[in-house]
Amino acid sequence: MSKIAIFPGTFDPFTLGHLDLVERGLQLFDEIVVSIGINSEKRAVFTIEQRLEMILRLFKNNPKVRVKAYTCLTVDLAKAEGAEFILRGIRTVGDFEYEKNIANVNHGISGLETVILFTDAEYSYISSSIVRELWIHGKSIDEFVPQKLHINDYKK
Repeated sequence: MSKIAIFPGTFDPFTLGHLDLVERGLQLFDEIVVSIGINSEKRAVFTIEQRLEMILRLFKNNPKVRVKAYTCLTVDLAKAEGAEFILRGIRTVGDFEYEKNIANVNHGISGLETVILFTDAEYSYISSSIVRELWIHGKSIDEFVPQKLHINDYKK
């Protein structure tokens, strides 16, 4: 039986930190479903279609990574995809508290286990929200996102 994990997030945009977590997660799981969710509390810069296109392009040659957009609960997506695990990354103590609470709720309502990886120190300062702000204000974000995203092809 394959070990499948979903890696949920808004990925607006998908950063080098996200890529690192997927690559390291593939050492633990047979397959990862990068799951692009819609978070009503976050102001998106890239449309869900753009994010889906970028991330699909990034992993197009990796059969162990699938990419999906979703609007349901994360646990419902996990069940639909045959996943038994949720992969998450944390950069800070604040991230830990938030992720711990979400993991407890998800486990309580579905039995799914959350596997948390600490962000590699090299990427620990990168957050999508900071990268979004730089992008909005016309600054280069090339050092924070995978080059295969071709992010500069998208209008600001």
